[in-house]
Amino acid sequence: MSAEPLSPQETRERLARLPGWSVDDTGRLIRSYDLGSHFAAAAMTVHIAQVQEELNHHSDLTLGYRSVSLVVSTHSAGGALTGKDIELARRVEDLAGSHGAH
Repeated sequence: MSAEPLSPQETRERLARLPGWSVDDTGRLIRSYDLGSHFAAAAMTVHIAQVQEELNHHSDLTLGYRSVSLVVSTHSAGGALTGKDIELARRVEDLAGSHGAH
C-alpha cells in the first residue's frame, strides 16, 4: 500500500466509494458510526484495532456511549491522505455492518 499522498482528484474518486466518509478541514479522513449499544460499539472498536494492527496503520479511534469515530491520515506522509488511509476506511466499512453500525 502506497504512502504517497493522494491528489485531490484521487481522494474524491476514492471517497465516492466510501459512503459516510469525508475529509475534515485539516485534510483528515473522518467517519462516525452509531451502534445499538455501548457493548456493540466496544466490540467494533476492538475489531477496528485488529484491522489496524494487520495493516500496521492506525487511526485516532474514539469509543463513545453508542458510537465509534475515526480520524485517519498518514503521519509518515506529513498528515496527507494516502492509499493506506483509504484501505483502512474500506476495511472498516466492510466490518461495520456485522456490528450493526450505521
